[in-house]
Amino acid sequence: GSDLEEEESTENLQNLAVYTTNNDPKSFGEAEKLDVWRKAMDQEMEAIENNMTWELTTLPDKANTIGVKWVYKTKYNEKGEIEKHKARLVAKGYSQKHGIDYDEVFAPVARWDTIRAILALAAKENWKVFQLDVKSAFLHGELTEDIYVEQPPGYQKGNKDMVYKLKKALYGLKQAPMAWYSKIEAYFTVEQFKKCSHEHTLFVKYGSNNKILIVSLYVDDLICTGNDLSMIHDFKESMKKNFAMTDLGKMKYFLGVEVTQSEDGIFIHQHKYALEILKRFGMENCNKVCSPIVPGCKLSKDENGSATDAKRFKQMVGCLMYLLATRPDLAYSICLVARFMERPTVMHIAVVKRIMRYLKGTLTDGIMYKHTNDKRLELIGWSDSDYAGDLNDRKNTSGYVFMLGTGAISWSSKKQPILTLSTTEAEYVAAAVCACQCIWLKNVLNHLQITHNNGIVIYCDNSSSIKLSKNPIMHGRCKHIDVRFHFPRNLTKDGIVELKHCKSQEQLADLMTKPLKLEAFLKLKEGLGMQQCLKHEVCGP
Repeated sequence: GSDLEEEESTENLQNLAVYTTNNDPKSFGEAEKLDVWRKAMDQEMEAIENNMTWELTTLPDKANTIGVKWVYKTKYNEKGEIEKHKARLVAKGYSQKHGIDYDEVFAPVARWDTIRAILALAAKENWKVFQLDVKSAFLHGELTEDIYVEQPPGYQKGNKDMVYKLKKALYGLKQAPMAWYSKIEAYFTVEQFKKCSHEHTLFVKYGSNNKILIVSLYVDDLICTGNDLSMIHDFKESMKKNFAMTDLGKMKYFLGVEVTQSEDGIFIHQHKYALEILKRFGMENCNKVCSPIVPGCKLSKDENGSATDAKRFKQMVGCLMYLLATRPDLAYSICLVARFMERPTVMHIAVVKRIMRYLKGTLTDGIMYKHTNDKRLELIGWSDSDYAGDLNDRKNTSGYVFMLGTGAISWSSKKQPILTLSTTEAEYVAAAVCACQCIWLKNVLNHLQITHNNGIVIYCDNSSSIKLSKNPIMHGRCKHIDVRFHFPRNLTKDGIVELKHCKSQEQLADLMTKPLKLEAFLKLKEGLGMQQCLKHEVCGP
């Protein structure tokens, strides 16, 4: 696969659902023997009926039916206590054919960058952030195609050859997420929210006297905040009228991330999830280490090393990837090991295990967005590159970090897509990638009414690449730099972005591009706004 594919697969891993350990029933036969699961199935059937999701009918000639199956899941709260038993009826969407049973399947989900930006803003302003959950969200989506499903196991009615014709989407259907998104988007439009054109899951309502209500959507979980509690209250009431909603109160546990709101600010961490990873891979009693990777460690494909269980390696890296929602200190090491998915060796496993040992000693680490009295929130970027760092293909790692107020909201550590011929060029390409993200963030922040009158500063520790961004005369040694990486120059000229020099030891993005010595690592980690959870009771035992 190309580097682009590798990059996409890394992106997708980061968006994976949280892994949980469970002993939930695997089949209807198992579940029907237990009272709690029978009740859960009754509730799901009731929700489907109340919602007028389907009607019983005979199957027309030449129409397909899609099978359905039950999926069982025990839901836990952030303390690890059982919250509810959930049975969900799911259509076997993999038997659908494109063009016949569905056309449009893409539905946007909020990026963590956006969620963290909202939290940084709310923390600074001392706003409360609330969380809502739409019960059986996908069942609200209207369908545009004719779809027939079999009757569910345990709930047959009338003639067993009868089928249900769906009027609304069912979980598992390929188009269900899109149908739901269209429905909720239409609701926001009617309610006079403005959708952010750069982040389709961000909706903002501007009231009189600078009142603002911000809503971000992640499939059926949504968070809302703003400077006017009555606007928030009206929004919740109106949502309850239109959809079956659960008001979860203050945001505490969102997509596996724990959120602590206090007078000092908002702290995010993944203590519970980190513990689960260690347990799953038998590392809960391992020794601790102080840094995730040995300083100066360079990994190679290790062609002569003995191969190891690739499936297990992928599972370990996949689970670790999800920690990047709150752990920029792990970005470099996790993204490095993710490059060796094809043929991992004992050496690669050792590096992953070291990351887990580091995790063991930093279980409650996270990012603190502080409440401050500063007039405005400022976005500042840091861009860095490690020249010819990859031992196999001599490509560089480029990294960036963006701080909003006191904490990092966006970061990346990636192998550059091209071979560069000098450190200047490597830093320049990294700055271009960083500038791209900068423009996107600036547009999202504008929608949240965080504006930047002057250019956004991006710090870079290579003075030649800064000169290159300001100097329109092409230097002989830079003629070959691909045209697409020259747009920082236009942004600099237009005053949108300003590249500034910083000392290497102050370069926050160094954390994203190289294995650092312990002292430098800890200093930069603190610079990102990272700290340990201070209140012991909040983070559990």
